Amino acid sequence: MKTVRIFKLKDPGNEFASILNDLMRVFCSAKRYAFNRLLEGYKLNDLNKIIPAIFGLNKRYAEDAVLLANAVIDSQKELLPVRLEDIRSKITKTEKKIELYKTGKKKPQKCDLKTCLKGLTNRLEKLKTKEKELQKHLETGTIPKIIFGGKKNFIARRKGKITNEEWKDLRSQELYSRGDKSKKGNLNIRLVYENQKFYIEIADPLNMSESGRSPRIKAEAKVPEKFFTEVIDIILPDEGINSQGKPLETYKPYTVQIKRKKGEYYVHLIFEEEVHGEELKWNDKIDSDLIAGIDVNIDRIAVSILTKHGNFLKSKIFYCYEMEYVSANKRSNISGELAKDIVNYLLQENVGTIVLENIKLSQNHDTNRKFNMLTHTFAKNKMLSTITRKALRHGFMVKKVNPAYTSVIGRFKYSKKYGLSTHEAASFVIGRRGLGFTEKIPRELLEYLQNKVKPYLISILGSMEETEKKSNNGKKRLKYLMTLIKNIENFKKQHLWKIWNVVKKTLELKSYQLTLREV
Repeated sequence: MKTVRIFKLKDPGNEFASILNDLMRVFCSAKRYAFNRLLEGYKLNDLNKIIPAIFGLNKRYAEDAVLLANAVIDSQKELLPVRLEDIRSKITKTEKKIELYKTGKKKPQKCDLKTCLKGLTNRLEKLKTKEKELQKHLETGTIPKIIFGGKKNFIARRKGKITNEEWKDLRSQELYSRGDKSKKGNLNIRLVYENQKFYIEIADPLNMSESGRSPRIKAEAKVPEKFFTEVIDIILPDEGINSQGKPLETYKPYTVQIKRKKGEYYVHLIFEEEVHGEELKWNDKIDSDLIAGIDVNIDRIAVSILTKHGNFLKSKIFYCYEMEYVSANKRSNISGELAKDIVNYLLQENVGTIVLENIKLSQNHDTNRKFNMLTHTFAKNKMLSTITRKALRHGFMVKKVNPAYTSVIGRFKYSKKYGLSTHEAASFVIGRRGLGFTEKIPRELLEYLQNKVKPYLISILGSMEETEKKSNNGKKRLKYLMTLIKNIENFKKQHLWKIWNVVKKTLELKSYQLTLREV
């Protein structure tokens, strides 16, 4: 498991800062050069030979620059389908808003109708233009333009809000060196412990001596006490004896990334952490006697404990209301404390396996900023990853499942049965899904769909005017209603999730009583 520890350099001094800044500038220039050449079709091995001659970097720095550049390209290609899906989701949401405002079902609160519709129409045009652009990149295998230094800073430079020197400084704030166990853990950037203090030693190939060796610059690092034992274990060698009876030192590889922010230098120590737990694949069987299903939400985390046979035992909710409005850094602290409480609770209950949601990174944004903050998956992903890491450290088996319709199934199938809230019921369903249960729809609910929902949908179809059926929005609504009716009629031949989708779209549960919702 990859682990990152972050700490600062302590008063590096002007000479150290000047040399490090020059090295950062050249390294970032090499990375941008490698990025552009890779887009032109150059091969990695060719660039590894070209860059040292052009920029004066040693072989390892050159390889690291090329590696980072290639990683940027790979990540952009990987994110293209996700970004395209997000844009299409925003287009659908914007079109629906325009329709609601035009039909009078919704009224603007902060401006007049004409201004509101104009703004939404402009937004829609921009989104469709972006959709065409991303689709073209996906088809041709290219990537959108990348701005090293940040788009906002680039715009600020164009408007003259920052100077050219400030812009160059923003593009040159990184130095990176991969780990290598054969080179005392790291060749170019080492973390050492001397005289009860930590120091960073950085190889400087730009000022190479006549003997052909790179001098090393050195500065003290402020490693927090909570990381002391962990960092010492990483940087100090394991001592042993080789086959010839001579002392042998074995080093662990660790990667170092140094970033400059507002004149201060932050060291990111990246290493492979040994854990006692294991992350299971989606089709792996769970052998534990007790399993915990966890449902993560922006303001609370529901935990349900069940047996290996899928029987409910108990549940508990961990609240985190601060996550709704605090900054990203504060969210990290809250996630850590919350994960610690959850793991300790599960250890006390002798749980062996934890089942979590496998959430895809998505930005299903609206035009409302507060709504975006509450629904953005970043906070949920942060909490899920923190729980996963804590669980693996403490020896839990961790399994991730598709969270589709878990809330709907929990609400309509188990909420009344066990007297659970929607989130607790959802966590119970997540746990059962980890065990392989498919969750068939209850007979009572199925009869309600056939006897109440189906006639209701047919009556809506009959009440639609011919002019509405011929309009674009009317055609979409007609198709949508027909699909719901078809799924009810052919429930035996359909995937279970399709019938649960009908339940989600057409029914509500108030005081444990089924009622029809507006379709």
